[in-house]
Formats: sequence, structure tokens, C-alpha cells
Amino acid sequence: MEIETSARLHLSLIDLNGLEGRLDGGIGITLEKPSLKMECLETNDDTIVEFNENISLSNKEIYESKILEATQKIKEYLKIETDYSLKINETYQIHHGLGLGTQLALSTAKLISSLNHVNLNGYELAKIIQRGGTSCIGVHSFDKGGLIVDGGHKKSVKKDYLPSSASKVSPPPLLARYDFPEDWDIILVTPKISQGASGNEEINIFQSYSPININDVERICYLTLMKLMPSVLEVDIDSFGDSVKKIQSIGFKKIERDLQASKINNLLKNMDDIGIPCVGMSSFGPTCFGITDSLSNKLKKELRDIAGNNTDICFTKGKNHGAIIKE
Repeated sequence: MEIETSARLHLSLIDLNGLEGRLDGGIGITLEKPSLKMECLETNDDTIVEFNENISLSNKEIYESKILEATQKIKEYLKIETDYSLKINETYQIHHGLGLGTQLALSTAKLISSLNHVNLNGYELAKIIQRGGTSCIGVHSFDKGGLIVDGGHKKSVKKDYLPSSASKVSPPPLLARYDFPEDWDIILVTPKISQGASGNEEINIFQSYSPININDVERICYLTLMKLMPSVLEVDIDSFGDSVKKIQSIGFKKIERDLQASKINNLLKNMDDIGIPCVGMSSFGPTCFGITDSLSNKLKKELRDIAGNNTDICFTKGKNHGAIIKE
């Protein structure tokens, strides 16, 4: 059995203050690529993780640990002792702001549950394997695709400021999901520098910089509801870009941006200067993104000029459906 899912952009967390009794909340976009393709079959040996021979990674052990952890949790839930061979045929870099950890875990759980004729959606799987403890963008993207806004957690359930990697509460509800405009192009620009914050470093950042000023939280909510969401429905790239720019200049996203190497913010400024209507950084970086409805050859050349040689550039679109599974 095979599954194909893909990356997501995380535009911002909404509320790391909690004054009105909720924390977190997120805004994100499902991408057509880069993609994750995995296959799974039962084996008589111990559960193993394999990689297609064309995949070259220096940190395969991180991929393996996330897959094996999800395997153990879904096996415990299904009350099975079966072992599996799981093979990654296509993937992208983990801890680069594109949400691969969640997709690895959900894909593993979906493959194993499907092989056992148990139909569970992404939200149900996330509860079992303990993903979505802060943002649920990756979970809802796995299920539905599109532009996603999730509603965060009650403070009675989640009592502290923690990233998803350290939060084991149930995933938050989906507030809104819209098809992302088909005519908008998305550009991913990833400098080859240190990966985004993860593990204890990310936990320390959440703990050190929260709570966020309530005025910033209110502003993010207003911009999301009254500018970002309507601009997607009206296919208004300029309003969408302006809302993202403003959201990324305040709150926790501003902190994430301020903690980056100067190369990141210089890159974002240069992308803005060459006329890309919407620019930002996904999650904790280092992946930056641009969104435009006029991706000309001239713009592509300008992008490559400002990005330099030590940078990966990917041209993609939004994806308006969830993961695809094939027997």
C-alpha cells in the first residue's frame, strides 16, 4: 500500500497569550510539492524503515525515529503485533519549516490502519499518535488540503506555551478551510543554512517569549478574519499579501523572524523589493515563501539572482485535496 502527501506552509500562530481561555491557533497553506511518498507492507521480520536508493540524507535517523514512534502508537491502538516494512520513496528535508514530521507520522499511521481495514481520518490518527499539540495545520492539510485556519486549544486542556514537538494534547478544531486560488504560484526559497529551531531549543523559545502582547493577538485575529480569509475567497493577491506581511511583523512570528540569521530577513526584503505580492517565512524557517499571480521568466531570473547559489528554489502551487492512498 502506498500513500502520497505533501508539505505545508505555516504562516503564523494566532494566540500565545491566552487571555480569553485559548492558546495557539494557526494559519497555513497546503502545497502541491515537495511531496512525501511512502509504501508499507507486512513482514515476518522486525519493523524496518528503508529509503529509496535515490534519496540522499545525512539525518536518516530522525526520519526513522518518527516513523517507528508512530508505528508503535498505532499498533498499540489497534492491538496488533504485526511488523511492517516502511519505505520512503520520495521526501524533503525535515526541520526546514515545511511540516514533514507530522506528514511522516500521519502517513505511517494511515498506512498501517488501512492495511488492517480500519478507516481513520487524519484528525483521529493525530489524536492516537499525539500530533497537532500546538498547530493543526499539517493534520488538516493531510485530510483536506487548501488554506487552513485552526482554533487552538482550551487552556484547561493545554496549560503552557509549548511547540507541537513537546505538547501531547489532542489536536485543535478546524475553524475554516478554503480552496487556495489555482492561479496563484508559490515559490519556496530555502537557504542552505542551519535548520529551523526544534527540540529543546524550540521549547526554550516558546517559554522565554510567551505570553505575547494581547494587542498583537487581537491584531492578528482581525487581519486573519477581515483581510486574509476574504482575500482568498475574492482571489485578491494584493490584499492577501498585505495581510500576511502585517501578520508576520507582529506576535510570535515576529519573534521567529527576529531570531533568524540576517540572510533570512535580507532574502525576504529582496523578494519584496522585486515585486512579489506576498512574502514570508514558514514556521521557524529557514524556508521562505513568495506567492504571486504573475510568475514571469523575468521574475524567476530575479529570484535566482537575489537567492544566490547556496539556496534551493522550488516553484509550486496550493493543493486543494488531502493525502492519496493506493493499494
